[in-house]
Amino acid sequence: MENEKLPHQHKIYLGMGTNCGDRLKNLMAAIDALAPEINVTRRSPIYQTPPWGFTDQPDFLNLVVEGETVLAPKTLLTKLKNLEKKVGRTATFRWGPREIDIDILFYDNLILSSDGLEIPHPRLHERAFVLVPLSDLTPNLIHPKLGKSISELLAEIDTSGITLYQPGHPTQKEAE
Repeated sequence: MENEKLPHQHKIYLGMGTNCGDRLKNLMAAIDALAPEINVTRRSPIYQTPPWGFTDQPDFLNLVVEGETVLAPKTLLTKLKNLEKKVGRTATFRWGPREIDIDILFYDNLILSSDGLEIPHPRLHERAFVLVPLSDLTPNLIHPKLGKSISELLAEIDTSGITLYQPGHPTQKEAE
C-alpha cells in the first residue's frame, strides 16, 4: 500500500449557463450532479447575462465553478455532455436557447486541441458572461495561450448588460 499512488487531481474551471425553464434550478442540479467525479471547491456568484451569438432569446444565468477531478479531459467532456442531458438539455441550434450548457474553460494549464475538444475554451476571452464570474474566482489566473490574466482579458471587453442575479428582483424574472 505504501507505493500505491493516489490519482492526480487536476484543477478545472467550468462555465455554466441556462436560459430555459427554471434557470436557477438547472444550475443547482448541474452543480449537484458533478459529484463524485468532480469536487467543486468554489463557485462564482450567479449573473444574469444577455444572450450571445443568437440574441433573440431570453437572458441567461451564468456562473463558473472551480473544481478538482481525476478525469482525463475527454472523459470529463463525456461526463459533462451526459450531465447536460440529465438536467434536461435538448438539441437546438448553435448559440440557441438551452436548459444547461457546461463548458470546460481551463484544465490545469493544459493546451489541447483535438477533435471536439479545445482547452482552454477557444472563445472564453471574448465572452463577458464567462470572464465576469471567472474573474470573481481567479482574476490573476494566466490564460496559457494568450499570456494575459483573467482580469486583463476582462478589461478588454464590453461587460454592459451583465448584472448580479437577485432572485425575485422585478427586473430578473424567470424565463418563460
